[in-house]
Amino acid sequence: MQANLIVTAVQQPCHHTDRQTNLDYSIAKIHEAAEQQADLVVLPELHLGPYFCQNEDHQHFDLAQPIPGETTEVLSQIAKKLKIVIVSTIFEKRTAGLYHNTAVVFDKDGSIAGKYRKMHIPDDPGFYEKYYFTPGDLGFNPIDTSIGRLGILICWDQWFPEAARLMALAGAELLIYPTAIGWDPQDTEAEQQRQLDAWVTVQRGHAVANGLPVISCNRIGFEQAPDSEKGIQFWGNSFITGPQGEIIARGDATNPSLLFANISKEHNERVRRIWPFLRDRRIDDFGNLTKRFID
Repeated sequence: MQANLIVTAVQQPCHHTDRQTNLDYSIAKIHEAAEQQADLVVLPELHLGPYFCQNEDHQHFDLAQPIPGETTEVLSQIAKKLKIVIVSTIFEKRTAGLYHNTAVVFDKDGSIAGKYRKMHIPDDPGFYEKYYFTPGDLGFNPIDTSIGRLGILICWDQWFPEAARLMALAGAELLIYPTAIGWDPQDTEAEQQRQLDAWVTVQRGHAVANGLPVISCNRIGFEQAPDSEKGIQFWGNSFITGPQGEIIARGDATNPSLLFANISKEHNERVRRIWPFLRDRRIDDFGNLTKRFID
């Protein structure tokens, strides 16, 4: 990893039905990050439009696009022009009837450094992703870039410690979670707070357990479900932690923001030296982790 990095996360609304409007917003924030000498900018999950997985509608497949394609071409040019690494999540059309939720990493020279296809696919009220996304088939493999090796995971992946651990074991130097998560407005305030606290806690735990900084980037705003009065209040609260889970930067629940953090390779290594979790793992007795349940 580069000795010192300036990393950023874009917390933005994505509710416009016009894709270009959402993309233009993201591009403006990328420029703002570059003006502050940022090396990396992370965009929220599926930032090109409203979260369409609130219902099951085959017409939504028209939103998907190939990789490489129109959007990747635009972001490649911007990454090259600004000499900045960009992480963008796109509804990928691999072929007719085969779609993925895919993070694309653009390096500073404009090249596509790699892709990560979301591995864990939820199927919950308001989050009907199994209807749209085929589980990823690229594995938990970090992506090498000019600034370091990035462990990209997407939203629902963030609840699984195994995913973060496998990225760390493969040499990831940062864990990055583009996200689209929010509240059911009908839940009580206490329940909403429990959910938010759990979300922050589990990702801070990944930072601690693996001795790695974490960037978690969420969208904001209320998005109404089609043909319904219900919807999701995306809760923002994007954050960046250091390798001990310490919060370096955090957004609030309602406002757009561009979060900045300085990441030090030396500090990351020092933390791993005093907390050598990888050294003390009992890999000789972890075989049951590959089972669904130990009966």
